[in-house]
Amino acid sequence: MLDTIRAIETPEGVTIELRVAGPVPRALAWGIDFAIRAVLYMIVAGVVLRFGKLGQGMLLITVFLLEWFYPVLFEVYRNGATPGKQALNLAVVQDDGIPVGWSASMVRNLLRTIDLLPFLYGCGLVSMMLGRDFKRLGDIAARTVVVYRDKARPLPALPEAAPRHPPVPLSASEQQAIVAFAARTRRLTVERAEELAQIVAAVGGASRAGLNELLGYARYIAGER
Repeated sequence: MLDTIRAIETPEGVTIELRVAGPVPRALAWGIDFAIRAVLYMIVAGVVLRFGKLGQGMLLITVFLLEWFYPVLFEVYRNGATPGKQALNLAVVQDDGIPVGWSASMVRNLLRTIDLLPFLYGCGLVSMMLGRDFKRLGDIAARTVVVYRDKARPLPALPEAAPRHPPVPLSASEQQAIVAFAARTRRLTVERAEELAQIVAAVGGASRAGLNELLGYARYIAGER
């Protein structure tokens, strides 16, 4: 089966998963961006062409700036996403998952000249189909990848409790277990919740931690201080 999930381990030892975007959604995003630029060209042309050759020069400068800096500015200042990519929930990131920077964005977009050859991104499409991460030549040179942006999931509603700092460092899975337990207590009787708290207590680092302590750990993990 085709697997587009890429697991990356950060220097802190945390593993994150990136869902790589294929040619079809990227082509649709490019089409949206092209339509936006085309509308801008028509608006500018309707204004500046009244000035003869001066207006023609201004139009050519506008085309140059939009073609080369439109994607770069959006990728750097809008979390790696042009309006087209935002509409398709895509983003450009570095190979290690960090946000794309100026140099990488400039490289990947300057090399669009080669990816466009011989026409309609022919070289870019071939390059995408030959690699497991669907990278065009610009992405290979800039060490970037286009991925899906997962929408942030809201934290579950947690019962009232005073936030408590866990007594020992907790892994991501342990923190998830405590928060999931706290969210579930609303659907349990007090007796059952306290019974389960004794099982989850070992995760919290205190073998005799009570229900309120675990709820406090959960609220601390959720960001309350």
